[in-house]
Amino acid sequence: MTDNIRYAGAQGNDASGGGRVGPKHPVSASQAVCSSQHPTVTDTMLQVMRDGGNAADAAIAGSIIQAVVQQDMTNHTGTVTALYYEAATGTVHELNSMGRIVPGMAAHHAVPGGKGLYAPVGTRGPMSVIPGFMPGMKALFERFATKPWDYLVAPAIRAAEEGHVVTSFEGYVYALTADFFLYTQSGREHFTPKGHLPQVGEVWAQPVLAETLRHLAAEGPDYFITGGWARQFVARANEMQWPITLDHMSVLPAQWREAKRWTHRDHEIVQLSPPERQAVFCAMVLGVLKHLDITSLGHFTESPLAAYYMAHALRLATQDTGFMNDPALFEDPSDLLMSEDHTAHLAAVLRRSLPKIDLTQHVELTRGRNALHAAGSASKQPAGSCELSLVDADGNWVQMMNTLQSGGIAGEVVGGVPMVGSHQMSTLSSPIAGWLTGGGGMRSILSNTLVLKDGKPVVALGSPGNVHCTVPQVLANIVEYGLTPDVAEDRPRMLPLADDYTLSIESRVSGDFVDGLAKLGILVNPLPAYDAHMGSYQMSWRDSGKLYGTVGPRREGKAAAF
Repeated sequence: MTDNIRYAGAQGNDASGGGRVGPKHPVSASQAVCSSQHPTVTDTMLQVMRDGGNAADAAIAGSIIQAVVQQDMTNHTGTVTALYYEAATGTVHELNSMGRIVPGMAAHHAVPGGKGLYAPVGTRGPMSVIPGFMPGMKALFERFATKPWDYLVAPAIRAAEEGHVVTSFEGYVYALTADFFLYTQSGREHFTPKGHLPQVGEVWAQPVLAETLRHLAAEGPDYFITGGWARQFVARANEMQWPITLDHMSVLPAQWREAKRWTHRDHEIVQLSPPERQAVFCAMVLGVLKHLDITSLGHFTESPLAAYYMAHALRLATQDTGFMNDPALFEDPSDLLMSEDHTAHLAAVLRRSLPKIDLTQHVELTRGRNALHAAGSASKQPAGSCELSLVDADGNWVQMMNTLQSGGIAGEVVGGVPMVGSHQMSTLSSPIAGWLTGGGGMRSILSNTLVLKDGKPVVALGSPGNVHCTVPQVLANIVEYGLTPDVAEDRPRMLPLADDYTLSIESRVSGDFVDGLAKLGILVNPLPAYDAHMGSYQMSWRDSGKLYGTVGPRREGKAAAF
């Protein structure tokens, strides 16, 4: 077994000069900005643009190196989605390259439920799917890139060869999810080369992955789709009784789609099209809040009534978007769900359902007097995905996600590339669902968002974490309350109201706020002040002719500009 870990020694404990969990100052410049969850990724993207590359070039190089230095959050087999604003034409292009189900083939589960937080107890474990990451890279490269492919892969090769310093957040996530990969022999060899997980402050080199990436640089993205790595992947799948063939690796190519557009007041908002649900979810929530004139009540982290309405709107959107599926297989209700009539009706229902009496005593009698100020916690591990936000010197904008979700054979590592499979379930409540007939497409809820004014981008945003409910809150802060994007990101965030009238919200709220919600019958569950499960946004925006970029405080990351 190869020893892939070296101690940092004189290099210190900081991977590349910053980016730790906590507050981060926005950057500004006249030409280009970029941000990511990792300083090495941000530095790579900035260098590509300094070398004359555009936003697509930088996003490709950033994604490929991110899957080396952040394998707690992403890998080279997961899902890629993006919104690309092309300055020359004023067009927004949507790229969707989610991992793909093989049509007509029975679901394959390599890791049983209960093995780490990627496979909760009581589930069958993630489903094996055809990787979507490299088809997405290929599609973006062929359509918009200007730099040579091997140039874009070169930084990732160096990172795998030389290693990266394991950060505290990375080590924390590995500790939570280790059982998942330690279930397999290949997972143990990759993640515990000396018999233990990569430790914080160690330099983790990955020579097997470096060799894979050298082939990727020389042979192009098809190395992962129809070439040598793809053949290794199929062989391992067949050994595990998943009877795919090499032809299945290109069963459903990455798709260029027309993004979903909707308007809110004087802004046009662009998000991923159905079956992705974020646009419908956000339009529903912000539509309900507009009809309730929520800004007149105060901010939803300060006004109990505004919080009541926000929490209920998030709950209603969670339920209603469960009716959305792949439009190629199902009728599409999205326009109905987003309509003024529907959101006005929901707002009216919320108004007519307010309690008439003070319910504080009810909350105390059912939950206990101490429950009103008890500490709570989030219920899941940090969701594994990475958001990139970029604006280049030509005015092209990219808001992209790459993630370990929906990629490959769960728990296995092929050619140094770890995989987690897909959490897809064909249920109304699942955020990730797919159908084994008719084309193998899946739905999800992903955060890529552009806000346009007069047809041009003014804000781009996206995040990992509980994006279904956090994106509409950040958007509301910007387009309803008029906050700058960095202040909008920093505000406390909540989960949708639970069925038992519990509202989980970051604990940077007042005692009067908690008491006010108790009067409305709602028990506040105070989350950590800055909860990593609630995401950490990578954003770009333009104001008064200047570009800005920022990274949220809930996770690591770095913004840079020139």
